Amino acid sequence: VQLQASGGGSVQAGGSLRLSCAASGNSFSNYAVAWFRQAPGKEREFVGGISFSGISTYYPDSVKRRFTISRDNAKKVAYLQMNGLKIEDTAVYYCAARQTRVDRWYSEEAGDYTTWGQGTLVTVSS
Repeated sequence: VQLQASGGGSVQAGGSLRLSCAASGNSFSNYAVAWFRQAPGKEREFVGGISFSGISTYYPDSVKRRFTISRDNAKKVAYLQMNGLKIEDTAVYYCAARQTRVDRWYSEEAGDYTTWGQGTLVTVSS
């Protein structure tokens, strides 16, 4: 599967954006998906994951209750809804995937994902 992220842009603090991760190929439903972000001078950071079925989602404390991951396996797309954006959310956002049908599987380690989309820039200003 190949991934393409989109939906980034500029928004004021407190605003919202929805990122999309579109997949090509026929096996998207066999992949767990995650979103990461990387700010200038910082390491890539896990911001959420969703199981292959979409039943289970996972978030770090830094984005919990602000970010929501969802997926539509029929459309082969995953989403990252970001609300209450803060200046510190400014980063390049990446979607990633790993083929697995292990229920509830996810990882916060970038190295555990085998497929990556190109990044999409999110800029949050005051």
